Amino acid sequence: MSTPIRILIGDDHRIVREGLRQVLADAPDLSVVAEATTGPEVIERVQAMHGGIDLVLLDIALPGRDGLDVLQQLRADHPRLPVLMLSTYPERQYAVRCIKLGAAGYLNKSADSDDMLAAVRKAASGGIYVTPATAEALAGAVAGRYGAEALSHREHQVFRLLTQGCSVSEIGAQLGLAANTVSTYRARILEKTGTKNDVELAIYAERHANL
Repeated sequence: MSTPIRILIGDDHRIVREGLRQVLADAPDLSVVAEATTGPEVIERVQAMHGGIDLVLLDIALPGRDGLDVLQQLRADHPRLPVLMLSTYPERQYAVRCIKLGAAGYLNKSADSDDMLAAVRKAASGGIYVTPATAEALAGAVAGRYGAEALSHREHQVFRLLTQGCSVSEIGAQLGLAANTVSTYRARILEKTGTKNDVELAIYAERHANL
């Protein structure tokens, strides 16, 4: 019998980790060998296991360091390690961004167990798992239909926090940026999304989350 695919789960919600572990436990070719609850912990666990992991299942909304930052770090330090992103966010909002940053796929946490297993196996084999909705979003991004897709990774972080109602100073403190730097990012975001203020930006985000 071949060696099971060794998986690290990075998610800060215990019930989510338990649910994922239960789904994966039903497959004899898959094995959860480590778990982490924060962004920095994911990176530390991967480093500590010295190649003992074949795939990372990574939540986007992690404390300490968000999943997109962790994804970039893992891609830089371990370019051959597949990272499959998990989220509750709509696929159109994040799937394209994750794949552009090097993820081996994007899966909504509400996906059924068969899709979850298929995604893990596809990513672990070196492929990229793409759902029909993600494929459509990728096509839309190529066609330039989505203004938010023009945002850089850092601009998208600021965009997300602005639409959650955070102030410039709060965003600066959370991301470790000076207030004037955040203001510069905000100006770029308004320009790229064609909005004039934070209220219009929030409306824009709500509309595009459900496209």
